[in-house]
Amino acid sequence: MSNSAGTAILGAGIFAREAHLPALQKLGPLAPKLKAVYSRSEKSARELAVEATTLLNTTPDVYFDVNPSLNLDALLARPDISSVIIVLPITQQPSIILKALAAGKHVLSEKPVAPDAASGAKLIAQYEARYKPKGLVWRVAENFEAEPGFIAASRAIAAGKIGKVTFFSSRTVNFIDKDSKWYNTPWRTIPDYQGGFLLDGGVHSVAALRVILPSAMTHLSGFASLNKEWLAPHDTINAIIKNADGSHGILELSFAAPSPSRSDAGQGLVITGTDGWLQVQQTLARDLIHNVEKSVFRITIKSATRDANGVLGPEKEEVIDEPIRGVELEQASFFAALDGKVDGLGSPLGALKDVAVIEAALTSGGELVDLEKLIGQS
Repeated sequence: MSNSAGTAILGAGIFAREAHLPALQKLGPLAPKLKAVYSRSEKSARELAVEATTLLNTTPDVYFDVNPSLNLDALLARPDISSVIIVLPITQQPSIILKALAAGKHVLSEKPVAPDAASGAKLIAQYEARYKPKGLVWRVAENFEAEPGFIAASRAIAAGKIGKVTFFSSRTVNFIDKDSKWYNTPWRTIPDYQGGFLLDGGVHSVAALRVILPSAMTHLSGFASLNKEWLAPHDTINAIIKNADGSHGILELSFAAPSPSRSDAGQGLVITGTDGWLQVQQTLARDLIHNVEKSVFRITIKSATRDANGVLGPEKEEVIDEPIRGVELEQASFFAALDGKVDGLGSPLGALKDVAVIEAALTSGGELVDLEKLIGQS
């Protein structure tokens, strides 16, 4: 990465502060210098700049709306900034992505790729036709796609440790109350996009399945409901998914747990195969070097063993703990791509497939939805 190539963060909300800034700190010299931050309000932009100064040992310039000499257009006109990380409300991101690309900037934009499959497909088509031929890189920041835990699970399946996948389940139940920091942002309190938290957070669960499963998800039937009125328009999805290889499974996703304890019951991913099964759960593990408890994704692999006559023998168990560092790794992948090192992470089409699954679950009403047609017709 050239030392002269700077980057900027567009958006100064929770995830910019608590995820993207620390990730830049961990990457150190693998990331370009943060030269600017932007937010609609001067206050939030300056607050992000202060945090950046503390974490990164550099003071980025501050840009915000109202002042024409310090607005987003002024930031994007800077020749010393070659890339931007976009962390803005869901419905604002597509126009800002195109604005940044039109200004000649490489873009890493937060998931979801767009508010719906149709606008996502249109956005990708515009990028492919106008900006990709110019050598501009656009990646979608889906940190679950980069998580070592999900990648380790995928590799275990590819290595045949559970045989051929036959069925699976993904269950995520979250407790979101009115005092949650995630709820108390204006664009989440009154969402102007489908699904509310189910789109914003639910694409993570779908991305994890996309990474782990060896075959693409092709069909879905499900139901959506609203159980807490402040989480409108929907807060719960239950769906059945069929894959191209004939395997099938359950997607259960809710932000309407009645109390925090419900979030601890039956969470995680379980993939079952002909010769075993594996589970992926988020848990705490002790970091022996620093003597602290840290969050990890724990992959538990149970492989069936058989003797020469096919008689079932003792089960073989393998446990893998992987640290949670998806944001750091998605940034590293993006910045490496600017130097021509492409690893496949952050594909806008992959992120579009995640949105399509959520959209299908929200609109199915029990009818079968062809996911490939949903994307193709968008």
